Amino acid sequence: MHELSIVESLIEQVQHEINRSGHEGRVVRLDITIGRLSGVNADSIRFAFELLSPDTLLADADLRITQPKAVCHCKACEARTEIDELVAACPACGSGRITMEGGQDLLLESIELED
Repeated sequence: MHELSIVESLIEQVQHEINRSGHEGRVVRLDITIGRLSGVNADSIRFAFELLSPDTLLADADLRITQPKAVCHCKACEARTEIDELVAACPACGSGRITMEGGQDLLLESIELED
């Protein structure tokens, strides 16, 4: 499960950002974005976070995950369709002249610290 290594990296990144800011205290909340086409399972991230966060600055932190959809843009019919999974053709007209926009993100959006 590669989500364990993703969460390990997330914890390291959060600790680095906290050290860089000079703020001391525990993390209350993390907001992350996991695009639906990123190949990362949000439930597995939650499980790995619960497993790895105790005994860190993130112990008991609330993990909030946003999962934006991707957009399929068709160059043949100009349709823009939100999609949850990868497609090979335009959902509106069936053309293969498509591009995908978004939905592949894996981002740490914000860190909320205890006052």
